[in-house]
Amino acid sequence: QAQLVESGGGLVQAGGSLRLSCAASGRTFSTATMGWFRQAPGKEREFVAAIRWMSGTTYYAGSVKGRFTISRDNAKNTLYLQMNSLKPEDTAVYYCAAVTQTIPLVSTPDQYDYWGQGTQVTVSS
Repeated sequence: QAQLVESGGGLVQAGGSLRLSCAASGRTFSTATMGWFRQAPGKEREFVAAIRWMSGTTYYAGSVKGRFTISRDNAKNTLYLQMNSLKPEDTAVYYCAAVTQTIPLVSTPDQYDYWGQGTQVTVSS
């Protein structure tokens, strides 16, 4: 059974930075896509960023492009999200997700098979 464990969330002032990590265990994701999603109170889960594990091709939501960077460490089976220039509207629970087959639409949550428990990110103004 695959497990995804996020870490790195916290409280930061607007303009600050945080780095989220997602450690994958239980199976390899060498042919997978992994992504970050977030969910604010009263809102639906939304796509943040994704990466094709083998090629390293990245995708970003328009709201975070230029501020967030997704990356992975193949040897450690770990996914990262570097978040810079944080805004109060980035406040949410951030989830990492993985899928073990190629998917056409990386931004659709329903296409992912595995999810972490989430980590809270709070940006104060």
